[in-house]
Amino acid sequence: MKAVVLRSYGPPEALAFVDRAEPVPAPDQVVVRVMTSSVNPIDWHRMRGRPLLVRASEGLRRPKDERLGADFAGVVERVGSAVSTVRVGDEVFGFGTGAFAELIAVKAEGVVAKPPNVSFPAAGVVGVAALTALQGLQHHGRIAEGHRVLVSGAGGGVGSFAVQIAKALGAEVVATTSADRMALVRSLGADEVLDYHVTDPTERRGQFDLILDAGGWLSLRGERRALKPGGTAVLSGGGRSVTGSAIIGRMGGAIALTKVGSRRFVSFVAQRNQADLETLRSMLEVEAIRPVIERTYPFAEIADAIRYQETGRAAGKVAVAIRAGAGGETERPPGGKR
Repeated sequence: MKAVVLRSYGPPEALAFVDRAEPVPAPDQVVVRVMTSSVNPIDWHRMRGRPLLVRASEGLRRPKDERLGADFAGVVERVGSAVSTVRVGDEVFGFGTGAFAELIAVKAEGVVAKPPNVSFPAAGVVGVAALTALQGLQHHGRIAEGHRVLVSGAGGGVGSFAVQIAKALGAEVVATTSADRMALVRSLGADEVLDYHVTDPTERRGQFDLILDAGGWLSLRGERRALKPGGTAVLSGGGRSVTGSAIIGRMGGAIALTKVGSRRFVSFVAQRNQADLETLRSMLEVEAIRPVIERTYPFAEIADAIRYQETGRAAGKVAVAIRAGAGGETERPPGGKR
């Protein structure tokens, strides 16, 4: 099978297409033939080895794990002996490691059935971004019906899901984005959409029960000002700077602010959770959420997909058609040009 590997830190050109043996599932694993995947910020952070904090877990000089990609949608090819939740031939989506490949082996807890009314491209962009939005709002933000929620960075991958999930959970949503994405965010159900170049939402003192900062664009001081007493700010992303010291400083500031007042500040990384994937499956099935895909790249051009994601200009998600025709692209050999 063809797979993308990362053998050294660097630009997208550091990625390589290789031939690998098809994976054999462990007893608790499922092997999925990947139709579509998508690019997340963590992919280019791992690729670049930046901030340097990434290398503490990924490998100081070179990546310990060559695999890349997390989101996938596809068809179950094989199942382990202990797996009873899915069968060969089932259409599924999920979250694992090594999704930039024709086949992925993942624990069964990272796979759920794809609703029949949802396409492979749509299901293939759900994983990391939608889990981050759901877990941020529900588990860490403790969202409740009637809450007034601010979603910062609502035009991106996490933010576009967060707006829809917050509305599905009965909240009133104020969203910030750039002027060119305001119509998109409004179409996702936001009650009010602000151009962040013009309006600072944190000047609305004490108005929000919950803030989801998708990308880390707001200052901690501003978030504290905008929260109601007892409110929660959920921080997703490292902020304007991608230096390790800035990330550590932001996390430390969040802890300190939580200790000195009634407002909570939570920083987290999404975790694979089958119950949460099932929640997202149900939301997709009833069209409470719909993935936003700005661009789809063929597998052969995955370097370009990551390069575009790295610019921060993508509205919603950047999809990758691993299998020919899965995303409406014509098949090309790895390394080929459009």
